[in-house]
Amino acid sequence: MIRQFAWTDYDDVVAVWKTAGRDVVPRAEVENKLTRDPELFLVAAGEPGITGVVMGTYDGRRGWIFRLAVDPSRRRQGIATQLVAELERRLLALGCPRVNLLVMPDNEAGLRFWQRLGYLPCPDVLCTKPLAPSSS
Repeated sequence: MIRQFAWTDYDDVVAVWKTAGRDVVPRAEVENKLTRDPELFLVAAGEPGITGVVMGTYDGRRGWIFRLAVDPSRRRQGIATQLVAELERRLLALGCPRVNLLVMPDNEAGLRFWQRLGYLPCPDVLCTKPLAPSSS
C-alpha cells in the first residue's frame, strides 16, 4: 500500500535509506519538508513495515523526485514503480506540468529504471552551492 509518510514511519524509513545505501535525511529537514507539501512524501507500507520511500516536491512550476529507495530484499517487486506512479498522480493533481530528477552518472541501473518509466536524460549542467556557513 502506498500512502503518505507519518512520523511513526521515520525509523523504518531511515532503515530503508540505510539498507539501500542512501544518506539519511535528518529529522529537522523532514520537518521542513512536511511544512511545504507533506502529501508528496510517500512510503510503501508492507510486511514487515516500510519497504520503500520517495520524497517529492512541487515549487509551482516543476515537480522534483528525491530519495527513491526500496529495501534491497524487496526490489524487483514493483514497489519503486508504484511509489513513482502515485507521486506522479499527486503532482498531476496539483497542476504540475513536468517532473525532474537527478541520477548519479555511475548509477546505470537507476538510469535504466527511470528511462523505463519515460524519464529522459537532459544535457543540463547541475550547479550547486551549499548555503550553510563554513565551519572554518
